Amino acid sequence: MTTERLPWIAEDPGSLRLLELAEKVAPAPTTLLIIGESGTGKDHLARLVHEFGPRRDAPYLKIDCASLPPQLVESELFGHERGAFTGAVERKLGRLELGGNGTIVLDEVAALSPNAQSKLLRVLQERAFERLGGTETLRIEARIIALTNVDLPAAVKAGSFREDLYFRLNVLTITVPPLRERRADILPLADHLLGAHRAAHGRPDAQLSEAARRMLAAYSWPGNVRELRNALEHALVFSGVGRGATTAESDILEPQNFPETTRAAAPGAASPVAGLRSLEEVEREVIAATLEATHYQISRSAEILGISRKTLLEKRKKYGLK
Repeated sequence: MTTERLPWIAEDPGSLRLLELAEKVAPAPTTLLIIGESGTGKDHLARLVHEFGPRRDAPYLKIDCASLPPQLVESELFGHERGAFTGAVERKLGRLELGGNGTIVLDEVAALSPNAQSKLLRVLQERAFERLGGTETLRIEARIIALTNVDLPAAVKAGSFREDLYFRLNVLTITVPPLRERRADILPLADHLLGAHRAAHGRPDAQLSEAARRMLAAYSWPGNVRELRNALEHALVFSGVGRGATTAESDILEPQNFPETTRAAAPGAASPVAGLRSLEEVEREVIAATLEATHYQISRSAEILGISRKTLLEKRKKYGLK
């Protein structure tokens, strides 16, 4: 099942319930809290709520609270006046202002500093704010959606998250179940994600073998949808690489093309101690194959491998790869 404007793959009853909840809460202006493990699709669901509601044609702005330095969070949220602090050479409008009557998403809200939490609490209570260094009180028209993979009651108990802010956020709450709890979604999601990867990699005919489909359905996916997406891209990169395979053969993604963690779930998989090689041997082979598949695009290879560009360059030198 998909929406008209934004795909939401839902075959599992748990995902269908999420879709129903998204439709129910979409018209409300109330602050929404979406919780769930990393990689489950919380940000995708937030966008879906926006698309379902009356704000769909208004701005949709997202702030990654975990990646912003604490000193920049307030400027991002509230904006600042010229001269508000060193380097503030002109007025800057914050996301709360730029959001208009749209939607503002606070991704990983639990990462906010205590000071930022305090100011966010005031915003939610009064629906108003001032730019840093300013005196004009501005009203908030946008809807706030907060996302987190943190157990907020536990964070409150540990003293790292304000209890009053938690209660302000916890008015409407949606929990996104992990992928292992909505197993009927795994293969439809794999087909959907593979379709997107096919276009990006210029492999329009790539498809999953039946053995690969059984393997994907059996795996527990601790990294959720994000891990599934990465595993499929890994398989596209490694299918047929260095094996002298024909084009037709390389377009069939087999279990051996997937990461080792995923392959362990394959029915009839070999014993994990069979045919062991050293970690360095495996790492060198994987890096070499990735570089070859990407035509030695360092940044792209590093992204696929999940390491930094600097680390990849160091390992390339270590293993004597051209």
